[in-house]
Amino acid sequence: MDSGYYAAYAGYMARTQALDTAASNLANAQTIGYRAERESFRSVLLDPLAGNSQLGSTVNNYGVVHGDQLDMTQGALTATGNPLDLAIEGQGFFAVQTSSGLRYTRNGGFHHGQNGVLVTSTGDAVMSTQNTPILVPPGEITVGNDGVVSVNGGATASVGVFAFPAGTQLTPEGTNRYRAPDKVKTSLSTDAMIHSRALESANQDPIQSSMKLIVMQRQAETMQRALTIFHTEFNKTASEELPRV
Repeated sequence: MDSGYYAAYAGYMARTQALDTAASNLANAQTIGYRAERESFRSVLLDPLAGNSQLGSTVNNYGVVHGDQLDMTQGALTATGNPLDLAIEGQGFFAVQTSSGLRYTRNGGFHHGQNGVLVTSTGDAVMSTQNTPILVPPGEITVGNDGVVSVNGGATASVGVFAFPAGTQLTPEGTNRYRAPDKVKTSLSTDAMIHSRALESANQDPIQSSMKLIVMQRQAETMQRALTIFHTEFNKTASEELPRV
C-alpha cells in the first residue's frame, strides 16, 4: 500500500491521542491543583534492524512516538479564608501518605483528621519536611510562607514541598495526584512559597481548552478523510489491476 496511507494513519493516531488529552484537560479545568497534560508525538520512519522499540504503535515502516507530559506552569491562586487551605507558588508538590505509598499533589485543601493529624480530603496524611505526618493540636492555626505550622503562636511542624530531579516524569493517578518513578529521590523545593487561606486552580483555562479541543477534532477529521481517500484509491487500483494478473 502507498506510503502516504501509513503517514496519514500515523497522523490520525497522533491527533486522536491529542484529542483525548484535550478532552481530559477541559474536563479538569476546574479541578484544584490539576496539572494540564500536553501531548508529545512525532511520526518516524522505523529502523527495520532495531526490532522492538519505544514506539506506541507501528504500521509497515511508519510509527508514532507519543506520550503526554505534565505542564508545570503556575495556576492561579484563589483565596478561601480557611487557614488549612494551602497553595504552592513556585515549583514542587505536597507529599501525602496513601495506602499505596507516597503520592504528590498541588491540591492543598487540607483539614484535621483523626488525632489531629493534617490530612487530605480523602484522609491521607500530609507529610512534613521530615517526611512524617503533621500533628496540629487544637488552637489558633497559622501557616507561614515557609510552611511552618503554628498553633497559638508556637511552631509545631513544617509542611513539606518536594521537588524532583530535572526530567522526572510523574504518573497521574486520578485528577490531581501523581506518582513518582521508583527510586527517584526527592528534595525540598528551594523556590516554593506556601500561601495559607488559598488554593491553586488548575493551570488550564477553560476557554483555551475548548478551543484546543475544537482544533484537535478538526485535525482528526482531516486525517480521517485522508485515510478514506487512500482507502478508496487502493480499492480502485486493486480492482483494476488484479484481473490482469
